[in-house]
Amino acid sequence: MCDRCEQISPFLSRRRALGGCLALAGAALAPWPSRAAAGPGAPNAVAPQEALDRLMAGNARYAANVSQNRDYSAGRAERASAQYPFAAIVGCADSRVAPELVFDQGPGQLFVVRVAGNFVNGGGLASLEYGVQYLGVPLIIVLGHSNCGAISSAIKVLQDGASLPGHLPDLIADLKPGVQAAIDRKPKDLLAEAIRSNVQYNVAQLRVDEPILADKVAHGEVKIVGGVYDIATGKVGLI
Repeated sequence: MCDRCEQISPFLSRRRALGGCLALAGAALAPWPSRAAAGPGAPNAVAPQEALDRLMAGNARYAANVSQNRDYSAGRAERASAQYPFAAIVGCADSRVAPELVFDQGPGQLFVVRVAGNFVNGGGLASLEYGVQYLGVPLIIVLGHSNCGAISSAIKVLQDGASLPGHLPDLIADLKPGVQAAIDRKPKDLLAEAIRSNVQYNVAQLRVDEPILADKVAHGEVKIVGGVYDIATGKVGLI
């Protein structure tokens, strides 16, 4: 473990501690890699709100079954040397949720970080920092979805005392803050509320994560929002 890791206050979360160490390690390797870096004239050099509008327009096409992105060979040669994603997605590993399809975007347009329960840990944070710092991503969306099995499992563990095998308890530990907040509110539809609460918690954490994301958000260079994808309708509702 690096010296910086050992000096980090015990009051900081494990996620932030790991993320800080990864960020420092990445800084020592900068630039990383220069061919991927986006400049002012890059295809993804758009305002955060424009990126969000483009994303939601794509979802509207998908929900209406009029998707435009069907030729996945288009631009393949250009993508071999660089990438210019205009949005980063923190998504769930659920097989029913495919961000490129949900938002009707082609290869190279979305920078996707996926894990069951769509939360951000150290590795996910470092990945998003890379996307923002080196690829010029102006938008991050934390995307939850209806009937999430990971969130349902977290509720059963936290509320009913269920036990899970293997490394699954580690997953529950990362989901606990948002899910527990929903449990405490005693809503009528606990699963739906917990899904939303988990998204809101991770959005809030990302907005203040230093040194990269918080600074970009403060200067209006990056927008971080949350949404929930309804598997039945195909629609994404922003939170």
